[in-house]
Amino acid sequence: MSTFPRTPRTQRGAIIGLDPMNPVSSVVVFQYNPDTMTRTLQPQMAGDSGDRTEAQRLKGPPIETIKLDVEIDATDQLESANAVATSLGIYPQLSALEMLVYPKTAQVLLNSTLMKTGVLEVLPNVATLTLFVWGPKRVVPVKLTEFSITEEAYDPSLNPIRARVSLALRVLTYNDLPVTHPGFALFFSHQVIKEAMAVVGSVSGAAGALPR
Repeated sequence: MSTFPRTPRTQRGAIIGLDPMNPVSSVVVFQYNPDTMTRTLQPQMAGDSGDRTEAQRLKGPPIETIKLDVEIDATDQLESANAVATSLGIYPQLSALEMLVYPKTAQVLLNSTLMKTGVLEVLPNVATLTLFVWGPKRVVPVKLTEFSITEEAYDPSLNPIRARVSLALRVLTYNDLPVTHPGFALFFSHQVIKEAMAVVGSVSGAAGALPR
């Protein structure tokens, strides 16, 4: 049975690592959108110190944690004899996700060279700016705090061909980033959109409560 031709195509979520030196190294568009996603918001109250005069003051936006499971499966690509899937399975897709928590080898070599030349202070490697994209209204900077991969099937060369990836992401806010950082503006825009959605929700809720 064919679908209705005007049925809107479901957008797919994604995790994107922005690396100016290699723009497509960590672009992972979800093959299947997760059925569920758990979001936990921890309010940041100034009154947590016990000072009564600060009881209702907010130190900043809540600490938001996102947890979701992502499925990656090469079955369809293998059936259509896709060259990448046939030779590598889903190894490239898993690698793109894993590189979000690895320092770049070029930076590792540079730091090693600096230390050998006697540089006393070598800064730690800076992680790639990672974005969690869940539709046009939710594009937020994040850092990965938990990362678990369950590989479930392999090809004859032991390349994984099916896996489930469990991710925990901490949303980075304007309290975490300098004003000049692109993630600052991204989160600020995200909150502006959320404030607009709250107005829509409040108006709709109030209208629904009116007697008819």
